[in-house]
Amino acid sequence: MIPATFDYVRPGSVDEALSALSGAGEDAKIIAGGQSLMPLLRLRLAYPDALIDLDRIEGLREIRDEGDALVIGAMATHYQVIRDPLVREHAPLIAQATTTVADPAVRHRGTLGGSLAHADPAGDLPAVALALDAVFLVRSVRGEREIPAADFFVDWMTSALEADELLTGIRVPKLGPGWGTHYEKFHRTAQAWAIVGVACAVRRDRGAIEGARVALTNMGPAPVRAGEVERFIEGRSVSEDAFRSAAERAAEGTEPPGDLHGSGEYRAHLATVLTARALTAAAAV
Repeated sequence: MIPATFDYVRPGSVDEALSALSGAGEDAKIIAGGQSLMPLLRLRLAYPDALIDLDRIEGLREIRDEGDALVIGAMATHYQVIRDPLVREHAPLIAQATTTVADPAVRHRGTLGGSLAHADPAGDLPAVALALDAVFLVRSVRGEREIPAADFFVDWMTSALEADELLTGIRVPKLGPGWGTHYEKFHRTAQAWAIVGVACAVRRDRGAIEGARVALTNMGPAPVRAGEVERFIEGRSVSEDAFRSAAERAAEGTEPPGDLHGSGEYRAHLATVLTARALTAAAAV
């Protein structure tokens, strides 16, 4: 199909983008890499009055070290994130999960910020941001604000961004020594969306689990933290039995959808299996 007509704006700076976004009203759309938005436009599942293209704003691609955290520009591509030495050293879970996103062509064009702002519960990176306690940096003509990942994902493909707001970057706290991470994903075919995914970070100290963060992909209308898993495993000795027992609690409090790819019960089972694998891999450090 052919997209509906719209105005096209290609600003050269964040201020120009914010001005265009403010003047366009609630029916404007931001396009970053376009890997999620373009199919929606072609199918006329999205029909904005205006399309604001961020491709020329180079400053939004920067990845920088801010001491106890990394700030990743919203326009950093998946390919850039995977290869960046700061991300690989201080936030390896992001790099690990990003390698599973779609295919090389999509990873070269798609962006971290675009994927997160799209807020698809089947997307890999929202759960990762949640597990890492990331903070979303947002700007509008009214000013700046910061949104914790726990508050950013509101519902199915719905974020806390206001109509005139632009996601400019993501601040990710460094995990530090002793932490291991892993992203475990199950999908029917290569390049497909996750049926279930598990983002996991585990801190070991003298043979015991001193900290754990676990978040789930596609187990509800938004990514969810597996709080019962985290509470059960912390303080326990590192063992496969402990990981399996913790993983049995993975689906508690979730709302797994049922669709052509699997029932809610099937997804709950997958969450248990994948969480045990993710904990085991992350704890290997």
